[in-house]
Amino acid sequence: MANDADLTGHDAAPEMCADPSSAAAAPQPPKHSARRALTKITRGTYLKEAALKNLFLLCAFVAVAGVALIFIFVGIKGWPIFGKVGIFDFLGGATWFPTKGHFGILPLIINSLLAMTGALVLGGPLAVGTAVFLSEVASPRARALVRPAVELLAGIPSVVYGFFGLVLLRPIIADLFGGLGFGLLTVWLILAVMIVPTIATLTEDALNSVPEGIREASYSMGATKWQTIWRVLLPAAKIGIIDAIILGMGRAIGETMAVVMVAGNASVIPADVLKPFLTLTTVIVMDMPYASGDHRTALFGVAIILFVISMIFVAAIRVISRFGKRVG
Repeated sequence: MANDADLTGHDAAPEMCADPSSAAAAPQPPKHSARRALTKITRGTYLKEAALKNLFLLCAFVAVAGVALIFIFVGIKGWPIFGKVGIFDFLGGATWFPTKGHFGILPLIINSLLAMTGALVLGGPLAVGTAVFLSEVASPRARALVRPAVELLAGIPSVVYGFFGLVLLRPIIADLFGGLGFGLLTVWLILAVMIVPTIATLTEDALNSVPEGIREASYSMGATKWQTIWRVLLPAAKIGIIDAIILGMGRAIGETMAVVMVAGNASVIPADVLKPFLTLTTVIVMDMPYASGDHRTALFGVAIILFVISMIFVAAIRVISRFGKRVG
């Protein structure tokens, strides 16, 4: 039996050896096809890629240059007021009466922060709830109805929100609580609706970016849908949600037309939510048409403060995003 196996092995060995003549006779790819594959990237292709690269670089440069030019222009126009009044008196002064030489914007800063905070308290949960509904709860038919409505809110001009608040919302608040209806409460309700699209869209993106395996793991542990949303998905997407809320803060504090129509525009800190007030953005709109001299320079100083606040918000988003990447 061993001899038979040896003979068999010896017989099979020549068949397993490669025959040089048969290898040479194996079909080879034609040389012209390989040459054609190598010549597909032509000089024209390289030129097109270089042109596209330079075009994208130009777009990025224009964006950065636009921000830099705005900052330089506003800084040149507004910086003299800091030298004349003093930065601490400008930021910490309690009286804004530019025609009498009083340029304190502390009430305007506080009013802007109050308007932003109230809008976030009212609109933040509404926006996050809308995002959770669209991402996790809604049926395809309901999602197709709700998402365009939320996106439409972002496309409505600010002046339309202002007219809505002035004509419809303000009289209702005046009838319910007395007064003229101008004040923080009216502004909060308008801004709360205006920031919903920004926060809801970004929060929905953050929830959709959570891997599907995390949901499946939660369900496999016996968690219900609501437990998964509350204890798993929202914590997993918290960095994106925080970014969305910060952008909503920027949207609220930078709003002008809707606020100027329902705030009442009194340059004092309101005693309650039904008293008129003035913000950083609205004072620029109200005073710029007739301002001159130091008054006009002070308005550019207010614009510098708004610019710095926006930069703080953007920096906060960057820091939180980097922290989230490190933690993740």
